[in-house]
Amino acid sequence: MTDSDSQPLQVPTSAASSSQENFSVLSPLVPSDLRPHFKAVYDYCRLIDDLADDPGIVRNRVEDSATRLGLLALARNELRAAADGSATNPVFVALGQTIREKGLPLEPFEDLISAFEQDQRVSRYETWDQLIDYCTRSANPVGRIILMLDAPAPAAVDAANLRLSDTICTALQLINFWQDVRRDLIERDRIYLPSAEFVAGSHEPLDATLRDWISRPDDPVARLAYIRALRPLVERTAAMFAEGAALPGRLGARLGPVVWLFWKGGMETLRLVERTGCTTLWERPRLSGTTKASFVVQAIAMKWLGRWKRSR
Repeated sequence: MTDSDSQPLQVPTSAASSSQENFSVLSPLVPSDLRPHFKAVYDYCRLIDDLADDPGIVRNRVEDSATRLGLLALARNELRAAADGSATNPVFVALGQTIREKGLPLEPFEDLISAFEQDQRVSRYETWDQLIDYCTRSANPVGRIILMLDAPAPAAVDAANLRLSDTICTALQLINFWQDVRRDLIERDRIYLPSAEFVAGSHEPLDATLRDWISRPDDPVARLAYIRALRPLVERTAAMFAEGAALPGRLGARLGPVVWLFWKGGMETLRLVERTGCTTLWERPRLSGTTKASFVVQAIAMKWLGRWKRSR
């Protein structure tokens, strides 16, 4: 028996406190019968994200990856215990109730853990396809879980809706990457940019190129090179958001406003990146709290006005 088989999973203080972050923004739009399930899923996602990345959990950088992989292994064990009702961690106890009540498969939850494990082993990506493959486990499972929560059975979710959900979730993950290039590199030593496509033909490692550009914030040569490299990625992401725009209308009044809010937030973040000239290496564009609140009000107003009639 390994240590990860025998040890209980302790919830770090930082994870417990951050589990409430942003959920209040969504709760007015989530159907009341689904709110406990949404919160259970959100708390799970927040917890494993913290286990993988929260700097307060692991302070020894030399042992960082190994320790985090051990914590994620504990999380996987607790997830499986949650499914059969034997979990002890409060986050997994609540999640287990949702899994059993809704008949949810473990695969999307395990895929999320797999993505965070990959973060401990892989910090550079060469191609767009490699990045998209990562998104299939780091982002797409969340959208699939949300659709399953409101379905009579997980297998009953419309295949076209799953495809559109995957498109939106991947786009959300990508725009987060483009927004956080500097922070991912400086704070986590990770680069979620396809190096072969980002700086084609360069013989210098991408991290060295990015650090050089960071050191020259007022150099038009550096700024133009970064902008020219990032803009095609932003444009490809915009096309994905455009493709996924049909999903909220297909879901009707229960889930449509919720999914629209995710879509709207991602789309507006992308537009902000475009409006600031794709200069995210030197300044991180972010939506204000007022702007986010306005999206919630807009979604609620559209719901009251009957704009969320299910379409096909």
